[in-house]
Amino acid sequence: MAAIVVKLDPDMIVPGLMIALIAGALPTDQPTPPVGEPSVARRSPGRPVSTADLNQQLLALHNRPRDEVGVPPLSWSPALAAQAQVWAETLIAGRRFEHDGARGLVGENLWAGWGRRFSPEEMVEAWTEERSAYVHGVYPHVRRPGDATVVGHYTQMIWRNTTEVGCAVAERDDRQVLVCRYSPPGNVRGEMAY
Repeated sequence: MAAIVVKLDPDMIVPGLMIALIAGALPTDQPTPPVGEPSVARRSPGRPVSTADLNQQLLALHNRPRDEVGVPPLSWSPALAAQAQVWAETLIAGRRFEHDGARGLVGENLWAGWGRRFSPEEMVEAWTEERSAYVHGVYPHVRRPGDATVVGHYTQMIWRNTTEVGCAVAERDDRQVLVCRYSPPGNVRGEMAY
């Protein structure tokens, strides 16, 4: 599977724009090195939230749609969160939006927003809203016929064999990036999400 590269000119972005990318597992010999978590993340101007609180919010937002389809809840992985933080900071620093081709055998959802501060709920809801186009079937044939809506973020979130998630948010100026990593990865061709 080739990585998708999206190059965006920040001057051409509509205020309040959100975009997302999904990828399944990619083999690699170079795992992303983990780093320590920052002690504070920001979810809106002037309102710091502890990393532990943000982690709990992101985990709960992932487990709601899993509960709706009857699959076991995910557990939080500090190792995946540390890897996600490295990649989120890389994307912010480089003004890029692409999947990490060296992430190893983990799934990855990406989200980015410009123009204002987005809450964790808004970020993850961009992925869960894809359920409106989802049809239960064998992956990748899991979207309503004729519907161009991407459903891979949603299916990764509800994938029955995925047991762990770790996420990180990075911010710079008016841009935010959310990276979530999943193990084992979902969106496996020929299998059903649940």
